Amino acid sequence: MISCYSANDEPKMQLFLISGLSGSGKSVALKVLEDSGYYCVDNLPAELLSSLVEYLIQAGYSNIAVSIDVRSANSVQKLPTLLLQLMQQELAVHVLFLDAQDATLVKRFSETRRLHPLSDGVRTLPECVSYERELLAEISDIGHHIDTTELNANALRAWIKQFLQVDRARLTLLFESFGYKHGIPLDADLVFDVRCLPNPYYDPELRPLTGRDTKVIEFLENTPTAQQMFDDISNFIERWLPHFVADNRSYLTVAIGCTGGQHRSVYFAEKLARHFEPLQQVLVRHRELTQ
Repeated sequence: MISCYSANDEPKMQLFLISGLSGSGKSVALKVLEDSGYYCVDNLPAELLSSLVEYLIQAGYSNIAVSIDVRSANSVQKLPTLLLQLMQQELAVHVLFLDAQDATLVKRFSETRRLHPLSDGVRTLPECVSYERELLAEISDIGHHIDTTELNANALRAWIKQFLQVDRARLTLLFESFGYKHGIPLDADLVFDVRCLPNPYYDPELRPLTGRDTKVIEFLENTPTAQQMFDDISNFIERWLPHFVADNRSYLTVAIGCTGGQHRSVYFAEKLARHFEPLQQVLVRHRELTQ
């Protein structure tokens, strides 16, 4: 994720840039920022970003959020260069990229009956989504990536608020549980599969519970293979985390997957967060528990 501060301890302006696929929730994210006191601009042509920042600095604004995407046509591909230029100024730049699986994006457009921004009367809706992904390929990795495939609007709002509260000058270790039957999160940097472990789902007493509940925790704590798996995952992260920090990352998303995303993956995400919390800035997300 791009996150840059000037030499001063406190930059004069916080700039949040929101981009991503159409239908992925950019409007929801921008509204959260607006409600948090940010001056927000939607659908800004990328070429005007530097001028807007200069104007708002002179006007005394300290927090701004801008949405730039394919509605700005080819100018969106100039964002990496423009962001590097902005980093030379006295401000902190943060980039948030929202994404979702193609089938989900197609479904959202079909349900709302809205035209895709790249619709030209020739391309089909799936072709528009695929083409948009191609156009955004060069900028999809420059920001903190959030996969909204399995998120409703309220869950996305909560995740954006969580994103705003962390210290973005430090690396944040984000543990995310998920269910494989709903697909692997697009925003994952590391993925660990815990489906090989005994499944509490098959115990009728544990089935309605989650990995946060005491009885499920006790079940997995008393499962030797689960504890071996935890040791292996935590040791792997501990070994390689310094290298991710040295790579100037602001976020490292560790996704833990089980079949349904309710028991084992939730347990592991919570336990890993507790393990690393004394040493690192940590966030926890449970994708399937937000539904």
